[in-house]
Amino acid sequence: MIKKVFGFVIISLFFMSFSTQSTSHANDINNHPMVHELTYWSNLDVIRPDAKGNYNPNRAVTRGEFASYIARGLNLPESSTYTFTDLKAGEQLTNEIQAAAGANILSGYPDGTFRPNDKITREQMAALLLRTLTYAKVPLNGAPLTFKDNAKIRDEFKAAVAANVYYNIIRGSQTAKGIYFEPKGSATIAQAAAFLYRMQTTIDAYSENIDDNDDNEEPPVTPPVDASSYYIGKISNGVVTKNPTIYFTYEQALEAQNAAKLNLLFKGDKIISMPAGMASAANTTANTVTIYAEPSFKTALTYAVEGSEFKYYSSTDKYAIVRLADTKGYAKMDEITLTPSSLLKEQSYYFVLDGILHHNTYNHITQKFYGAYTIGPAPSFMKPGVHYYSQDGVHFYSDFLLTNKVGTYYSYFQFASIRQHSNYTAEELDTIIMTLLTERQGLAGYANVLTDSRLIGLGTLLKEVEATHNINALFILATALHESNYGISVNSLEKNNIFGIKVYDANTALGTTFASRDDSVRAFINQYTNLNYVPQTGGYAKGAAPGNKTSGMNVHYASDPFWGSKIAGHMYRIDNRFGQKDSHTSQLGFVVNNGDSVNARIDPSTNIQSVFTYKAKNIGESKTFGYPVVIVEEAQGTDGYVWYKLISDENPPNRYVWVRSDLVTKFQAN
Repeated sequence: MIKKVFGFVIISLFFMSFSTQSTSHANDINNHPMVHELTYWSNLDVIRPDAKGNYNPNRAVTRGEFASYIARGLNLPESSTYTFTDLKAGEQLTNEIQAAAGANILSGYPDGTFRPNDKITREQMAALLLRTLTYAKVPLNGAPLTFKDNAKIRDEFKAAVAANVYYNIIRGSQTAKGIYFEPKGSATIAQAAAFLYRMQTTIDAYSENIDDNDDNEEPPVTPPVDASSYYIGKISNGVVTKNPTIYFTYEQALEAQNAAKLNLLFKGDKIISMPAGMASAANTTANTVTIYAEPSFKTALTYAVEGSEFKYYSSTDKYAIVRLADTKGYAKMDEITLTPSSLLKEQSYYFVLDGILHHNTYNHITQKFYGAYTIGPAPSFMKPGVHYYSQDGVHFYSDFLLTNKVGTYYSYFQFASIRQHSNYTAEELDTIIMTLLTERQGLAGYANVLTDSRLIGLGTLLKEVEATHNINALFILATALHESNYGISVNSLEKNNIFGIKVYDANTALGTTFASRDDSVRAFINQYTNLNYVPQTGGYAKGAAPGNKTSGMNVHYASDPFWGSKIAGHMYRIDNRFGQKDSHTSQLGFVVNNGDSVNARIDPSTNIQSVFTYKAKNIGESKTFGYPVVIVEEAQGTDGYVWYKLISDENPPNRYVWVRSDLVTKFQAN
């Protein structure tokens, strides 16, 4: 291996360039934007002042000056292999130019001249820099040329320009109209210093001229990644390769990516475009990520807690198009993490155990599973020992990219209207509560659950609230169990808050304090379910069921994408164990109408004034997730249509309404 001898390869250069100047320089360097590069080369006697002590950083550099910079920087040996007719023998400049020519770094004109006083053009400079990289045995690579004036670069110089662009030695000039190379333009002394400085960094990082046996040499210093710039690269066989070329704009990087036929695009170290994989909610200040209806981020559709999974479609530097449940929309790119398929460590999945469907959820930030919870009886198309995948808990696939669908499954309690009353009595609910608490007593953290739990004796209030406000008692209990950790959470014990009211992801220590446990229940009904989430007058009304992130309370009520599924799981486990009094008691359906508004009437006729109107809503990519309803009766209307009698979404005293059957889609729930 050849001993590293040239002045370029002083490993400390990267740090020196940001240190205090070691010698006194003219004022034309001190305040210059490229003071660090100029200072570095002047300290090494590569760039020298004129007779007046000025460096003239803004003056165009000549061919002779640039050749001398390279010769001094590389400490090239003298050579007489090539001579030029317009150079005077014996002069220092002549010796430096001839040394560079002898190293095959430069050449003259066909007439035998070198023309040292001519301004060097940017494409000529690129050629000299390329030959210098070759001399230093740097592996040569080229980047796609994306300059607005590509056509003006002569063919014989394009490879040189491409190599310099690849290693960020020459980057072009950024203007309002785009980035230009200006191949026939000249460069200043300061720009020459910057080009040489970047070239030295490249040589340090890539040069093969390293004596492996020299213990005094330090490993090359790699420049830090610019978090505001763009890069292109590829992923192949699970290995990510990132080109070092810096692009000023997303459009420039995208053009280069397409030209190079690469499949990754970065902003800094962050992947912002990939061929296939998974999107996940990044760590944000709010601890949640919002999905919007448009790329301008005006209309919020739903949201999810950090670490949640999304189906990935495509992306730009500003947004990613993703799907949460069945809701497809736009997420801000700085709030999303993109992970190519082959780099995924784990992901959430569904599985069947003892005939029951379970869901094991994964956090992509902590890279840990939360743990599995029960959904309900497994459908016939699912088999034990197999992992299944779903965004909405309804449409299931055999692959995590959600391309091979295997079946459709509706969990009864997840999409049954919470306006439907439970068949469990107050006494039965109290028995259920005490049975569940007794079983928890033996677990860590639950030693005093039988005396401290705020759920003890809740049955009577649940049935009273159900009768008065038409909110299912079993749903209220399931929500309290889930939100209060069986009545012994800190908010439950210290604030009588058994529903996590105003406990936010960004600060879980917050939470409303209530005078009593019963006040917490009434607040959940009066300030949430019957105010904003269930009646169509509510600002967050997306369906009177636990639901998912496309239909039901879960759309807006909780950041956990599977809150509705987990509440339904509590209801299923209770009902399945204590009598099966509530499951599959009614025909379920969705008011769909392609997402448009639908009138609900007091009688089965369009001649009757509507009681309320189901508002237009996002019904998802599958076009199925309308408003969940319970169908209790059907009848022939005077207008010739078949009408369905539904349990009303409205607050009491309204109990039932009629909707035309062609605006309602029935489904069979498990």
